[in-house]
Amino acid sequence: MPLNPPTTETTSTFDADLANRHIIYDYEAHDHDGNPDKWRYEIWFYNADRVIYSIHGGPMAGRRNYQEATYQCIRPGELWQCNWLEETGSICSLVFDIPQGTVTTLLGLSRGHWERNGAAKGNKKVKEDLERWRGLAEVGRQSERMMLSKQASIVEDFRGAGELEGIEMDWPTI
Repeated sequence: MPLNPPTTETTSTFDADLANRHIIYDYEAHDHDGNPDKWRYEIWFYNADRVIYSIHGGPMAGRRNYQEATYQCIRPGELWQCNWLEETGSICSLVFDIPQGTVTTLLGLSRGHWERNGAAKGNKKVKEDLERWRGLAEVGRQSERMMLSKQASIVEDFRGAGELEGIEMDWPTI
């Protein structure tokens, strides 16, 4: 059972604002040599319990995942927060500003996830990838996180799966 069970009001607001919504967004970043670089991400707010995402650019490019998520409506029709814990031990928090077309994130990347990002790539639906990702959570201590705060611009906003694949609700998330 969710820690904060949904109410009729939050359910109808979620359904109108986020249910089945899919956004693709770009972070303006720099590569190791200081050259401009785009980190492209996409996330599908699959339902009130799950997100499905794929990373196409930046140091985590090549990661496809789904997670159990919690949502918090900050301002109906305008501002939502979505949070989840990765099997790597990383913590993700995303704020979606609907009218401004931006995503603001705070990632608390586990030491294993950040320092061994090549091992964090793959597809969770592949058993070997999932097991490898779980092992990354064992690297370092809770206090050894890479804190990364970024803001991205939304380049596409639509309903439905797009190029992402759906999941079964009984599949493990951690």
